[in-house]
Amino acid sequence: MNLNLKNPLVILDLETTGINLAQDRIVEITILKVYPGGKEEVKTFRINPTIPIPPQSTAIHGIKDEDVKDAPVFKEIAKTIANEIEGCDFAGFNSNKFDIPLLAEEFLRADVDIDLKKRKFIDVQVIFHKMEQRTLSAAYKFYCGKNLENAHSSEADTLATYEILKAQLDHYEGKKFTDHAGKTTEPIVNDIDQLAVFSAHTQNVDYAGRIVYNEKGIEVFNFGKYKGVAVDDVFQKDQGYYAWMMNGDFPLYTKKVLTQLKLRNFKS
Repeated sequence: MNLNLKNPLVILDLETTGINLAQDRIVEITILKVYPGGKEEVKTFRINPTIPIPPQSTAIHGIKDEDVKDAPVFKEIAKTIANEIEGCDFAGFNSNKFDIPLLAEEFLRADVDIDLKKRKFIDVQVIFHKMEQRTLSAAYKFYCGKNLENAHSSEADTLATYEILKAQLDHYEGKKFTDHAGKTTEPIVNDIDQLAVFSAHTQNVDYAGRIVYNEKGIEVFNFGKYKGVAVDDVFQKDQGYYAWMMNGDFPLYTKKVLTQLKLRNFKS
């Protein structure tokens, strides 16, 4: 099934030095851009992460330090990538928890101001896990009937993710999902807005999900001793918590959002 698009859709996959959003870096990114009407463009960028690639990461994606020593650093191509994804919605496999938050971190480190929060995000892994509970290679076999060759190269994973998303629509369109609480969703349809809602883990305020909206639309912390407590309330009763987070090992975008929320109180 071809996708019903209002905006171009970027399917992306990152290969990285690791999985720490605050510390790790991108070494390869593939962008598959699908336009309304079906036109497709694929671009892959190798990136010098400026930090060593650990052997355990190389074992996954096959990229070594020497493979990227002459590649541009992210700052040198950040505006090119920003232009590629401008005005697009996004899809990926585990992208809402990892690829999008890490990409946002790289943009912030490169001093490129891009607001991804205005876009729609579809996480193919969430759809798959809600409906079938497996992995990318298994998802490709299940939905597309093929073995995933060159798994953990960003281009192979990106192209497979796009095929899976289209096959998921063929497989699930018109079907509903009932969660553990017994709540049933609207039927899945070929609509980017609805798919983005269905594949969201939570209503995140920051990309990493450290701050989320509760059922009343209030920003609350989603971790630690103040989990579920409104950010504004924490700022009032524990004035050192903001400083602790700003000095801690949290993603730059989380700190940016936290500062915006704190400054909001001064403006009100």
